[in-house]
Amino acid sequence: MTSSQRLIRRSKIAAVVILFLSLVGIGAYFALRTPPSCTDGRKNGGETGVDCGGSCGACPEVLAPEALVIREASVVPGNSASESDAVFKIYNPNDTIGASSVSYDVIFRDTGGSEIGRVSGVDSVLPQETKIVLAIGAAVSGKAVSADIVFRDAKWQRFSGYQERPRLSVYRTRFETVTSGAFYGQAIGTLRNESPYDFRTVTVKVVLRDSSGKPLSVNQTDLNTLLSGDVRDITLPWPSAFPGTVASVEAVADTDFYHQENFIGRYRDASQEFQSLR
Repeated sequence: MTSSQRLIRRSKIAAVVILFLSLVGIGAYFALRTPPSCTDGRKNGGETGVDCGGSCGACPEVLAPEALVIREASVVPGNSASESDAVFKIYNPNDTIGASSVSYDVIFRDTGGSEIGRVSGVDSVLPQETKIVLAIGAAVSGKAVSADIVFRDAKWQRFSGYQERPRLSVYRTRFETVTSGAFYGQAIGTLRNESPYDFRTVTVKVVLRDSSGKPLSVNQTDLNTLLSGDVRDITLPWPSAFPGTVASVEAVADTDFYHQENFIGRYRDASQEFQSLR
């Protein structure tokens, strides 16, 4: 056998070995391969998205809501020189999209625009809702003259068939100074639950304003177990004096409409009905 014949023979043997190993590898791949599933983190099988659509469940809707609008941002004095309060009005321009959770930072600034204090919070907002957000008792390292609210994260949800915000109304509000006792003054009003739902916790927020509408001071209080149709007298004490003359009292009642555990009692079915609007 010549050298060229031996080379050809070796080449044929090598080709056969390579083919054999390839067939073994392909067979092992198909034998050991995990079949496509709806939880493997891949877009495979009959899916139209990653682990959704087609043979899997429907893909979640990708929402593109309009950003929240800041309609008011004001700083008011705190209870001491080392504290400051702030009031914001935020508006959700979306018709059918709300946020069950909105994380934010409130940044207090001095006359030069430098940050002198910061607090964080979490709130929620319904479709087309204008909401008052208060930051009370923030520690500051100087005199705060302005404040910014920066939204960090929002969990948006679409509402289907949403009509209006359940009514929690505050009537007959007024502010009066106190001539004796430990407080400077108090805000007084009457809260009525005009919705068909019972709530575990309701927060009443109060903004005192002068004749031009400028905020002078803010306060809030939590009320527990407000049943449908309940009428509750409310009093919010003001521990210290503040500059300006109160011309009007803006009071709103707020609660967590998103989480089932905030609904109680005999109106459980009604609460589930409201939750189904999401």
